[in-house]
Amino acid sequence: MLNSVDFSGRPFHFIGIGGIGMSALAYVLTKRGLPVSGSDVRLTHITGRLQELGAHIFSSQNASNLNFFKSHGEDSLEPIPATAGVASALSGSEKSGSEKSGSEKSASGKSLQEGRSLSPSLLPQVVCSTAINPENPEYQAAIALGCPLFHRSDILAALIQDYQTIAVAGTHGKTTTSSLISYMLLKAGVDPTIIVGGEVNAWEGNARVG
Repeated sequence: MLNSVDFSGRPFHFIGIGGIGMSALAYVLTKRGLPVSGSDVRLTHITGRLQELGAHIFSSQNASNLNFFKSHGEDSLEPIPATAGVASALSGSEKSGSEKSGSEKSASGKSLQEGRSLSPSLLPQVVCSTAINPENPEYQAAIALGCPLFHRSDILAALIQDYQTIAVAGTHGKTTTSSLISYMLLKAGVDPTIIVGGEVNAWEGNARVG
């Protein structure tokens, strides 16, 4: 990771925000009061939930989407402080309408240029998964503008530094195990922040902020 993730109020833009892992991260950031935008070629109840929280969702992927916060100015970037608790975290499978298959590459580790048209506070931190094609117009625009680029795992790793963390790894059963642990914490009176790789009725989604 070439850049440090900035949680002080600088905006985030998710390429493929409708994916189960990407949307969970976007949910946590939005609930923490951070400016969030994102795009996906398929809008679902998951993107609708994010939109209701205040995230700005685009139904097409265009370079101009990265200018959203520039057009709304500095006043739209006031952060709301977050509280720390216990996190149950999972890196589950990522599937959204923006995904590609085959020989695609991760965005993590890309060299960046200096931003040319946006001030640093308005230049979004761009988040994507391994599934995003490097030729994606927003990905290419992020490189051209000098946006900090992060893989979704970078954001997850940065988030859980503020928490006592239970992480579940493995080949099968990660979501089930993470959900059971999270549910037990809730029933025990703990107020956990939860990120899992599936939607759970107990907290009505794939993420919860404690």
